[in-house]
Amino acid sequence: MIRLLISDDSAFMRIAIRKMVESHLDIEVVGEAKTGQMCVDMARELRPDVITMDVEMPVMDGLEATRQIMAATPCPIIMLSSLTERNSVTTIRALELGAVDFIAKKSSFVQLDIVQIGADLVEKLRYWAKKKTRLSTLRSFTASASPLAAAKNAPTAPRQLRSVPTQQAAGLVVLGISTGGPATLPHVLKSMGRLGCPMVVAQHMPPMFTSGFAAHLRSETGLDVVESTEQMELKPGMIVIAKGGTDVVVREPFPGKLMLYQKTDANANIHPNADVLFRSAAAASCPVVAVVMTGMGSDGMLGAKDLVARKNGHVLVQEPDSCIVDGMPTSTLNAGLATAVLSPQEIGTRLSRLCATRTLPTFKTSVL
Repeated sequence: MIRLLISDDSAFMRIAIRKMVESHLDIEVVGEAKTGQMCVDMARELRPDVITMDVEMPVMDGLEATRQIMAATPCPIIMLSSLTERNSVTTIRALELGAVDFIAKKSSFVQLDIVQIGADLVEKLRYWAKKKTRLSTLRSFTASASPLAAAKNAPTAPRQLRSVPTQQAAGLVVLGISTGGPATLPHVLKSMGRLGCPMVVAQHMPPMFTSGFAAHLRSETGLDVVESTEQMELKPGMIVIAKGGTDVVVREPFPGKLMLYQKTDANANIHPNADVLFRSAAAASCPVVAVVMTGMGSDGMLGAKDLVARKNGHVLVQEPDSCIVDGMPTSTLNAGLATAVLSPQEIGTRLSRLCATRTLPTFKTSVL
């Protein structure tokens, strides 16, 4: 039985969430809190398997409640956030503090899609209830500890890694990431610093969230992090977060000039899609490095396969034991595509090495 604690200051939303789950016999609502402080107290008393957390609440907001719960009585927390710019920034911060997932809801009760949100919520509740034992990893993020610590203490099976011939410095980095991204990506960027080439990130997110995510990363790292726009020219040092709810593709109209276009792929089941991004990058004339990090499913694996077939380049995979969810990196690793398995900080350091500023070849001249 999954023990659920609902935290929302709206009586309507508390009733709505209860209605969403009450027909499922494996889910039991054990408590309802209307302030963040009540949620902290009830989490300590009831020890639920999962908590749904509203962003804006009186007395104590969802951010502070998440921080206190993850510090004292760690539990998977799913944020429910309205599709607004302000709430998206707050949700990103909550995910960085230890919340494991979020569900975007429309701001108007009249518009609330109970059926769609309910199906999404039940799926996430069941998934995260099973993953409760991974909270030792989640706590390392909230305590600002290295995600590598958990990985070093975990047994590692022998892995088959590809070898890559010596190549020029990379001219482009493409990165796919999903659940756990907001807590993990800052570690990569801080250890990476400014690259000598552009980076494009496909972070699974709905519209309205990626702009706030880019702004948050820019503030946290001091790097040039921006949300993608149509026909954006990719320049060295840029870190482009693909706009939520759509896909992006890389094009090279003439040698050395990389452009980014927004194009939703109807065949992709999640957006922004890493496979779509990776496949498009395979056509670039420069060396390309692919990175696959924490997330559910296998997005990025097929795109990395195309990249390897066409360019035989580096594919960096996050150490599964350091992931919030290890589906994406594990699928890439099991496909035999990875050239290295690294912690988030190590990925950043490796990228700074692989993407060192490219220098023009020198030619000897003879004096007659």
